[in-house]
Order: sequence, then C-alpha cells, then structure tokens
Amino acid sequence: MNLKDLHPDNKTVQTSILFDPTEKVISLQIAKGKQLKEHLTKTPALLVCVSGKSIFNDENEQKINLQSGDYVKIEPNMKHWVDAIEDTNFLLIK
Repeated sequence: MNLKDLHPDNKTVQTSILFDPTEKVISLQIAKGKQLKEHLTKTPALLVCVSGKSIFNDENEQKINLQSGDYVKIEPNMKHWVDAIEDTNFLLIK
C-alpha cells in the first residue's frame, strides 16, 4: 500500500490513523544488495519506506515491492526479511 492511497478525498488537509504505536519509532537503512536478515517481531509493526527500493518477504511467501511512500503492516511472530534493491531508508514503527 502507499501513503497517498490513504487520502482519496479532495481536501487540502487530511489525516488517517495507520497504526497505534506501543513501543518506539526506529530509523532503518539497508544498503543496496544487502538484507535485513530473517527475524520475528513480538509486537505488531508498521514498516514505511521513506526512500529507495526494496522487497519485503515473509514466511507465507508474500513478496511486497516497496518504494518511497509504500508501507507494510507486520504481524507479530511472523518471520520476515527485507532485501534492498537500492539504498533504502525506512521508518519502523512498533
């Protein structure tokens, strides 16, 4: 999904709640050709791509291409990993 899709109305200012964080917000960077290795998160998380291109993968064989403005909701206890196609910057919200 992309952030712009959350605001379909023709209004000058719009809001949409994506996620209610319980822990923290983390800035994450992955270099081109590198991987955030497979892991689990104990809490729900929202991964927002700020810049670059990458592929989010999970244990259910879901592959989601991410680029600037795209995000994915990560379920607790779901194995997942991220492959960077370009240098990529994210916000990880837990």
